[in-house]
Formats: sequence, C-alpha cells, structure tokens
Amino acid sequence: MVNSFENYEHAQAGTLMRILLGVLMLFFCSVATGLLIAGKEASAVIGTASPVGLLLVILALFHSLTVRVSAELIHLSFGIGLVSKSIAVREIESASIARTRWYNGWGIKKISGGWLFNISGFDTVELKLGNGRRYLIGTDEPERLYEVIESAMANV
Repeated sequence: MVNSFENYEHAQAGTLMRILLGVLMLFFCSVATGLLIAGKEASAVIGTASPVGLLLVILALFHSLTVRVSAELIHLSFGIGLVSKSIAVREIESASIARTRWYNGWGIKKISGGWLFNISGFDTVELKLGNGRRYLIGTDEPERLYEVIESAMANV
C-alpha cells in the first residue's frame, strides 16, 4: 500500500543576513550622501555608493532559503532562485534531524563529508545518499521537514 504524500514548501527568512546587508547599504548611502553634501567629486560619491548595488544583488540571491519536497524531488533554492540544488528522493538512503556547529556558518558550504545549505540557525535535516554524499538542509522546522522527507522516501 502506498502512503499518501503531501507536497511541502517552506521559506525560511535570513533575518540576520537582511539586517547586516541593510546596515551596510545604509552606511554606504550615508557616506555617499555626506560626500555629496560636502561637494566632493561625483566619482568619489559614485565610488562610495557603488557597493550598494553589489549588496542588493547579494540580498536578492540570499535573503531566504526555500525548501520544496515532492514525491520525487527535494529542491532547495536561495533568494530569487538562481542559486539552487535538487536531490532525487530515490537517491536518499537515510534522513535525520541534526544540528550544525557555529563554525559551519550559513550559506552554501562544503563541510566534513558533505554540503551545508543554511540561511539561519543551526537546526538541519541531514540526508545521506546512496553514493556516499551527505547534505545538511537548514530549517526552522526540522521535525516537519524530516517527517515530509520520510514520507516521500516511503513512497519511493
């Protein structure tokens, strides 16, 4: 008998990332405004304000982590979705709830024995694949994500 499976989608906000990037953008805009008021050359003002564009791109790419689970696939995407990873459910050997260490940080990182995809916090669901690869998926609802992945694995 096949278990019923419900698709899952959850976006976790990168609140700290948003705050830090916002503060940096505010800083560069304030310095550029100060230079403009002081009558400095346009090149100095533009040079000081230009990091804001790069920070906006980083913010768009990494402001959140969305995890989608279907019966066939686990899809991870950061921000607007240009940075993403898909894992076939049939390749997963096991799943478990885990925690990362503070030194693992956030983002997409190569860690001991695998890869970390995380936007905030230290709670993850660890996936071990049949090919020996390991993925840690950061989430603010690890129990729910684990249950959904286990349900998807049971349907394979």
